[in-house]
Amino acid sequence: MTAITPRKVRVGSGKLSITQIKSVIGGKQNHRDTVRSLGLKRIGHTVVRDADAVTVGMVNTVPHLVKVEETN
Repeated sequence: MTAITPRKVRVGSGKLSITQIKSVIGGKQNHRDTVRSLGLKRIGHTVVRDADAVTVGMVNTVPHLVKVEETN
């Protein structure tokens, strides 16, 4: 597993392990909605998603709230 720098996530054929690292309280509504759409429910929660265009776009919208790692 290698960490990906925020805003450097690219579309690929692999999987992304996405972890919420900061709270959405006090954040913009579209950021709250994006984090929820990724399937994240609380700080420390991790989901694994395909690295498709939709997921990559959502991750690049909220790079300050999530940590992204490539998985095989």
